[in-house]
Amino acid sequence: MKYKAATIKDIAQALGLSTSTVSRALRDSHEISAATKQLVLDHAAQLNYHPNPIALSLKEKKSRSIGVIVSEIANSFFSQTINGIESVANEKGYTVIISQSHESFEKEVRTLQYLASRSIDGLLISVSSATKDLLPLKALHQYGFPIVFFDRIVEEIATHQVRVDNFQGAYNATTHLLQQGYKRVGCITNSAHLSITRERVAGYVAALDKAGIRLPASLVKYCFHGGMLQEEVADAVQELLQEKKRPDAIFATSDKLTTGCMRALKKAKMAIPEDMGLTGFSNSDLIELLHAPITVVRQPAFEMGQVATELLLQLIESKRPVKDFETKVLQTSLITPS
Repeated sequence: MKYKAATIKDIAQALGLSTSTVSRALRDSHEISAATKQLVLDHAAQLNYHPNPIALSLKEKKSRSIGVIVSEIANSFFSQTINGIESVANEKGYTVIISQSHESFEKEVRTLQYLASRSIDGLLISVSSATKDLLPLKALHQYGFPIVFFDRIVEEIATHQVRVDNFQGAYNATTHLLQQGYKRVGCITNSAHLSITRERVAGYVAALDKAGIRLPASLVKYCFHGGMLQEEVADAVQELLQEKKRPDAIFATSDKLTTGCMRALKKAKMAIPEDMGLTGFSNSDLIELLHAPITVVRQPAFEMGQVATELLLQLIESKRPVKDFETKVLQTSLITPS
């Protein structure tokens, strides 16, 4: 038998009341006596009645739901960020709808269109590595749709942004390798136009400059898919190994790139750190369990999700248009094996 959700009409018929009386009782209206309210609530519980969210959104002109777009949920950084998002959203009575772009601009645009058509109240997004055309996001923003960028931000759209100090995190990681005695540090990084790529490569270069080291641009390898394609990371590692003066260490600028480098080096039968030094950005707890655990830059992912959600809900619930926007910059931690 097909499931049929209980309605206000069902409660009204069972109790011999009008639907308007039941509706007001469920809303705890002062017009309804305490005895009637209790009668209605008890019967609603028996029928497992829940308000229709679509009907409520039409009435209140709000769905009390927010959309989230990330590149990949399986990425430990994004999964922790989503936990932070849900911790705030659930407490405030909002439902979270999560989607993955898989680093595809086309999928990101389809998801934007789908979420907007479902009347979500706002959007949290970390743009894909393929996102260069900002027109779809700009169109939503200009229409007054609340958007907050986190991690991978877009400077061209004036709204709240939450990121980590990517420059300092990369600077610290590269400096750590230099302090361990490595002299020729290569870098494997994400798509060139992403904000995190520009900031982390800049931190890497600054650390080398501070140490008086000048390395050729060929030691920086860009992976368009950000580690989602292992073959792409493996090719980048092989290109570094085939350099006339190959690096003695690698700095990887994201979770997937860091683990991808570890796989590629293992396949090349190169031990870490004996044959090749390695450090990178990673929020995976599995790093600590490896035979040769490495030093990593850890981001406050859960906190980033919380802060981004709080800012988005401020936009959604503001009675007036928000014109002053914040950029929240969180600090990273350099985690060394114990």
